[in-house]
Amino acid sequence: MFATVAAAVFMSNLDLFIVNAALPAIGHSFDGSGLGSLSWILNGYAIAFAALLVVAGRVADRSGHKPVFLTGLAVFTLASVGCALAPDVGTLVAARLVQAAGAALLMPTSLALLLDTTAPEKRAGAVRAWASIGGIAAGLGPVAGGLLVEAGWRWVFIVNVPVGIAAFALGVTVLPSPGRAGAQKSPLPDLFGAALLTGSIATLALGLVKAPDWGWTNARTFGGLAAAVLLGVWFVVRSARHPVPIIELPLLRVPAFASAAAALTLFTVAFAGMLLGAVLWCQGVWGYSALLTGLAIAPGPLLVPPVALRIGPAVARFGAGRIALAGTVVFAAGILWWAATLDTGPSYAASLLPGMILTGLGVGMTLPVLTGASAAALPPARFATGSAITSMGRQIGAVLGVAILVGILGTPAPGHAVAAFRHGWYAVAAASLLSACATVPLTRKPRPGVAESPDAAGAAKVGAA
Repeated sequence: MFATVAAAVFMSNLDLFIVNAALPAIGHSFDGSGLGSLSWILNGYAIAFAALLVVAGRVADRSGHKPVFLTGLAVFTLASVGCALAPDVGTLVAARLVQAAGAALLMPTSLALLLDTTAPEKRAGAVRAWASIGGIAAGLGPVAGGLLVEAGWRWVFIVNVPVGIAAFALGVTVLPSPGRAGAQKSPLPDLFGAALLTGSIATLALGLVKAPDWGWTNARTFGGLAAAVLLGVWFVVRSARHPVPIIELPLLRVPAFASAAAALTLFTVAFAGMLLGAVLWCQGVWGYSALLTGLAIAPGPLLVPPVALRIGPAVARFGAGRIALAGTVVFAAGILWWAATLDTGPSYAASLLPGMILTGLGVGMTLPVLTGASAAALPPARFATGSAITSMGRQIGAVLGVAILVGILGTPAPGHAVAAFRHGWYAVAAASLLSACATVPLTRKPRPGVAESPDAAGAAKVGAA
């Protein structure tokens, strides 16, 4: 069963890393499309993914995890074929939206299926193993992406097809049915709320990405950012009043869950900015090929799986909050090293490599630990919904990370690339340090006699909802 879930999660995570590596090649293929247009290949996917994750989680809790998981696999695999055949950027972005819909069905149900069949005392370790799959994909992704791009960027999508077909065939026979005993027959979640969330994220990303072209004080930039805020406020108000909201606000009153979800979102802002920035630096400034870029980036991601799989004893001794706090600071240190040392003359061993190692350590100490902390705070009845909320936060973070970096970089004037990237690195490091601040509540030990009571009370209220 774990092998089927792992294959699906690996495929969807691998897609993130290899598409990043392929972005410059896609731009060259489509008449040198600008970075602003190409960023929607990443952001369109992340926005649709974020908007649909909670809907998918609630549908899975309502209808059963297995059928929703298998549907997601089928949609993701078929959409990958559409991406591979896309004749232009617009069609590719549209196919990516469909691919995101499949991933939204796939991701929360994969974790829910795993938690369904794992004893409570082993769930934290199971979550770390689940999260480490993403780290394995991260380790292989840059190199795999570079190899595939050498053959043609369309191969980064074709590679999903055999994996998806095999996982689907295996899942039909080995996954537990109906997915979770006593699936809830609750109403479908607020679809209009999902539209409001989509609009808020999309207009925010549009304003940030287009600001360098329009101007930061231009009415269009201001209008886009203002629309994002208004739609976001409307979404929160509607979520507070709707009987089946996209985000169940009582979940955010569970202290450990809220802190972990906020920290994950902010850390993913930094992670997405780091990943895209490293690819653009290697290929755009140093002139590396896609394959050489993948090899240059790989040491950091390759550190993530061993760190994630061995971090358990440290978490048990020091607590998830302290380990995650340390991880975010280590990650920021790697980015600040780049800001201080990277220059136009390639100096991989002295500049890029140390930063990659530090960021890899930081990711391994942060993402799986925070994912486990958020899941541990949830009642069983909300495994899929809660994991969908944290995954949604990560996708929103990915949109913001890409949009902020693209907005800062713009199209640097000749001779100004290093300065533009340095400003981008400062923004990435700042996001990681903000994530460190969000982990602080997780580092506080409860007083004797009241241990776990805030989270337990919040979880009980959510579970009864």
